[in-house]
Amino acid sequence: MPLVLHVDSDRWRDHLRSTWNPDIVPVAKGNGYGFGNHRLFAEARALGARTVAVGTYFEVPADPREDVMVLSPWRPFLEVPQSKNVIHTVSRLADLVSIPAGSRVLIEVMTSMRRHGIGARELRHTMLLNALDRIRFEGWSLHFPMGAGGTSANLREAQQLAKAALDVRKGPLWVSHVPAQKLADIGPDVKLRMGTGLWLGDRGALSVRATVLDVHSVRRGERVGYRQRRVSGDGHILIVSGGTAHGVGLEAPTAAASVRQRAIAMAKGSLDAAGMALSPFTIEGKQRWFAEPPHMQASMLFLPSSVAPPAVGDEVDLDVRYTTTTFDKVSMD
Repeated sequence: MPLVLHVDSDRWRDHLRSTWNPDIVPVAKGNGYGFGNHRLFAEARALGARTVAVGTYFEVPADPREDVMVLSPWRPFLEVPQSKNVIHTVSRLADLVSIPAGSRVLIEVMTSMRRHGIGARELRHTMLLNALDRIRFEGWSLHFPMGAGGTSANLREAQQLAKAALDVRKGPLWVSHVPAQKLADIGPDVKLRMGTGLWLGDRGALSVRATVLDVHSVRRGERVGYRQRRVSGDGHILIVSGGTAHGVGLEAPTAAASVRQRAIAMAKGSLDAAGMALSPFTIEGKQRWFAEPPHMQASMLFLPSSVAPPAVGDEVDLDVRYTTTTFDKVSMD
C-alpha cells in the first residue's frame, strides 16, 4: 500500500509551459523534487530545453541527449563523466588550471552565499586569465541566497558581479534565485537556473496521500508501538503508509528568522522533548499526533474517540516537503 504523489498533469504542465522560456535552465537534482530526475529530464525535453542542470556528477545521465550543467564544483579527486555534453563548474583558481584542457567550464564567482566561488578580486588573476585560453569557456555562474535581503538584494549583487566578470571575459551569465522578469537588468545574455519555481510552482496541482493499513481500537493507558508508550485517551491507533524511508518525520534544522517563527520552533521542541509530535497526516481536516516516532515504512497515529476512523484501504492526506520525500508512486492523474 503506497505513499503516492498525485499530479493533476494538465494543470501541472500548463504551469510548466507558462513558466519556462529559452532563458531558463531546468534543474533536476536530488530526489527530483519528488518526481524523480528521470521524469524531469523528459519533461524538460518536452518543453524544448537544450540544457538541464543537475546537482552532482552522480546525477548526470549515462548518455545525455542534452547539455548537462553540474552545479557542484569540479575537483581533481572526483570521477567525472567523459561525455562532451557535460558542463563543469569550477570555483577555485587551482582547479581552473588543473581541469583537463578543452573541458567545457563555467567559472563560479563568489557571492554573498559564501559557498563556492572565485572572489571578485581574483577575477583578473594571472592564473585565471591564462586558463581561459585552455578551456572551453561557457560563461560565469552566480548562485545567490534566499530570504534575508530578498530578490532585490540578489539583483543588485548580480549587477555588480556581472560587470566585474564581463569586464574580464564576455560570456553568458548563469544565475540562481533572481526573478525571471529581471534577467535583462543583469546583462544581455543571462540564463536562469530554476528548480522549485518550475516543478513546484503550482502546489495546487499536487497532492500527497497515504493508505490506511490497519485500524485498532485502544483504551486510555494501554501501551502501543515499539516503545510501548501509553495512549492518552480512548480512541484508535491508525497504521498508515509513509515512514522514515520516505522522509516522513525527518526534519532539517529550523530556518526560523522572525520572533514568531522562533517561538513556534521552541514550542515544538518542547512538545518533542515530552514525546509529543504532530504528524503531517490530516484526518477530518486536522493534523493528527504520532502515537510514536514513525517507523521505516509506516507511521502509527493516535485518533481520539470523538473522530470516526477511516477504514483499511482508505487514503488520508499529508503535507510533506517534496524535496525531501521519496514517494512509492507518482500518479499523473
